[in-house]
Amino acid sequence: MSITLREIETAAERIQDAIVETRCEHSRTLTKILGSGVWLKFENLQFTSSFKERGALNKLLQLSEEERALGVIAMSAGNHAKAVAYHAQRLGIPATIVMPVSTPNVKVEDTENFAARVILEGNTLDESRAHAKHVAAEENLVFIHPFDDEQIIAGQGTVALEMLAAQPELDTLVIPIGGGGLIAGCAVAAKAVRPDIRIVGVEVEGYPSAWNLLHGKTELNGGSTVAEGIAVKHPGELNMAIIRELVDDIVIVSEEEVEEAIYLLLTIEKTVSEGAGAAALAALLRAPDKFATSKCGIIISGANIDSRILASVLMRRLARKGRIVRYLIKIEDLPGALSDVTEIIGDHGGNILEVFHQRLFGTVPVRRADLYITVETRDAAQSQKIQEQLQARGYNTVLLKE
Repeated sequence: MSITLREIETAAERIQDAIVETRCEHSRTLTKILGSGVWLKFENLQFTSSFKERGALNKLLQLSEEERALGVIAMSAGNHAKAVAYHAQRLGIPATIVMPVSTPNVKVEDTENFAARVILEGNTLDESRAHAKHVAAEENLVFIHPFDDEQIIAGQGTVALEMLAAQPELDTLVIPIGGGGLIAGCAVAAKAVRPDIRIVGVEVEGYPSAWNLLHGKTELNGGSTVAEGIAVKHPGELNMAIIRELVDDIVIVSEEEVEEAIYLLLTIEKTVSEGAGAAALAALLRAPDKFATSKCGIIISGANIDSRILASVLMRRLARKGRIVRYLIKIEDLPGALSDVTEIIGDHGGNILEVFHQRLFGTVPVRRADLYITVETRDAAQSQKIQEQLQARGYNTVLLKE
């Protein structure tokens, strides 16, 4: 293995003055809910809100004076871009970031705010990477890979050193896998300090890339995911070599489990996590039996989630739990009918969020109308009670599932 504990310890010393030593704390509430010991490492509290700063800074600090003067280039649509741009600005190093053309404006602006030159090129990260390599060769820039680089991996491994120093009783580390830099670095560090510790990786259903490579599979569903930070089709070669040797298991989680983990972190721990950052907690939701007697260290790897996506995740969760429901109510199209329906809902504790009154289209008879009413309730039982009361008053009422 090319990366050693000593290199990770040296990286920790190198970056310590400019990186937050984020807290690693026991969550009593999540422990009670999940039935296994849960300790959270809050890497979402770094200045750029992700662990990526560690590897990026470790790499930048080892550049020669000539390389610093010429500048660096990176390919990223998110956390790596911000990390490289921020620390390059701090160190006075010119930085160029190549991003896919579909990158949200807020991420482009975040990167430009750190004085980086942003180039929008390519429809995918692979195309952006190819262009970044071309620009690097043309302008003699140092290319900083987001994960397949020994210095990057060593920097990411400092997360595990901090976790075990703060909580030496941990016997399991649960770590998201995208390109694999975080889990590779943490596995090297943790297994060197504690050879008996268990390392469990987490991938999302659409992108089980490392799991596939370990099991001789090739299929990837791809597509959109709330955990876009780990939606990587090809883990790094350096990282896969370490994963094969040191990672004990990989859990594949669903979109719904990631969304539930985001919700739990926000409502219980009062901390914001992006999808990839919540993936480790999602693994405990997916496979509680794997962790039933374990003392688990969970890395919340980042917090850079779009506010609209976060709002959607929270509202979808309420809908799944029956706290936000939608009724289809068929009424006679007469004065007072809508008022009567809303009164019934209000009298039984429902809070009406939205009303759509359909009378012009489809197969609705001319003297009738369809009401689509979205209602906030305490729980599924109250939603059912409101439906029963509407039906008792003669209204044909359906609780819509979609």
